[in-house]
Amino acid sequence: MGSSLTYPVPAIDDTADLTPEQIHQLLGSQSAIGRRIRTLAAQRFISDALLKGRFRSIGGAVLYENGDPLFAPDDPESIAPGGEYPRSQVTAGDLAAARVDKWGRDVPVTDESIKRRGIDVVNRALLQLVNRMVKFVDSAALGVIASKITATIASPGPWTDVVNIVLSVELAKAKAEESGEGHSLDTIVLTPTAYAKVMAAFLQAGLLPREAANPLITGTWPTVLDLIWLRSPHTPTSAPLLINSDELGGMADEDLGGPGYTKALPGVETKSIREDKTDSYLLRSRRVTVPIVLDATAGVTITGTEL
Repeated sequence: MGSSLTYPVPAIDDTADLTPEQIHQLLGSQSAIGRRIRTLAAQRFISDALLKGRFRSIGGAVLYENGDPLFAPDDPESIAPGGEYPRSQVTAGDLAAARVDKWGRDVPVTDESIKRRGIDVVNRALLQLVNRMVKFVDSAALGVIASKITATIASPGPWTDVVNIVLSVELAKAKAEESGEGHSLDTIVLTPTAYAKVMAAFLQAGLLPREAANPLITGTWPTVLDLIWLRSPHTPTSAPLLINSDELGGMADEDLGGPGYTKALPGVETKSIREDKTDSYLLRSRRVTVPIVLDATAGVTITGTEL
């Protein structure tokens, strides 16, 4: 995963000149609502960046193999010309199951608010839906990740010193690689405050590119020490969390479908519902999902950073 990850995204496009009639027409188009949600929420779920695997839910549940080893059980062997290849029985992890839950919320938008406030009331309602969905799903996923990962490594000192940052990160990567599981850590997650302090230290030490390529200017996630550095206000711990995003686990989503629903994002469905009895609309978003950690050894927590 490169440093071009665009999480969070820029603000939605300017539609301040829409008339009330055009706004009503927009709210009557499920595809238009889906596009607007995509503009607001694209790449904002950090849970999808950390748990890259995708599982298919059938009947409200998902089956998966927990702790599937990365290596075949036997080494390659020398083969004579015309000789047969030896076979290995590839082992699988323990079979487990998880139930997906439907999470959703409605936000009302009245005809009066559309007439008096224009498209702004729709934008704000959709933004509230997106922010709440992101907060809930990411908090749940990060909570599961933090509780499953038990491997830790102590920082040699506070992360106010770049040397301590570099040494503890490299030791954490070495610990994962030497564990026998073969994990190569590629992503680190920090709280926003910790992220700000670390980026300032990197900038002062010259570890970030200058001028136009500087990620603090471009808004892209920086790649430093061969890790992508992410931040989230929903992480339950201030300790830096390093993971292998390809091997840690995945999100199990189920698209329920149904009349009037549109798929705004992977796993996220939206709908605009006209309520004639109350002269209003209900804007709805839902995600039927569960975060799954397949291999808890694909992560390390760094303690003692004093961030």
